[in-house]
Amino acid sequence: MRGAVVTVLACICISAAAAPGGAVPVESNGLRSIAGWLQAKGTPGYVGADVADAMGIARGHGERVVDAMQRGFRDERVLRMAQVIGGDTLLFMVQGEGEVYFYLSSVRGGLRKALLSVPTRESVIPLDGADAQASFLREVRYWEDKAAAR
Repeated sequence: MRGAVVTVLACICISAAAAPGGAVPVESNGLRSIAGWLQAKGTPGYVGADVADAMGIARGHGERVVDAMQRGFRDERVLRMAQVIGGDTLLFMVQGEGEVYFYLSSVRGGLRKALLSVPTRESVIPLDGADAQASFLREVRYWEDKAAAR
């Protein structure tokens, strides 16, 4: 009987830790270092109203942009941009071959929203689940490497 109680309690604790807001996400340290690097070494930029609205980034009434500190890198096929807004919100953008991926996160809460924009089709598709999380974690690792190298 004790074994069953211990097993149930262990399952509850594991579930609570895995639930959103239950534990600090694994990528939290990376996000914190990326945000600090962008604030220290980024250049002033902005998030346009259309992207801010689609991602759920708050902006003042009538404001057409949201101020951000940013860095961007391009290789042969892909343009990547990372922006920090207000010290705690990070927006990653990955543009390549007719598609643009957006990942919104907070330093403490990890991935909050992921979208795929296909401008030629004028469509925006929400991304959820394991694929969105895996792609987001790849971006976090990419930007962690950039922050560590500079």
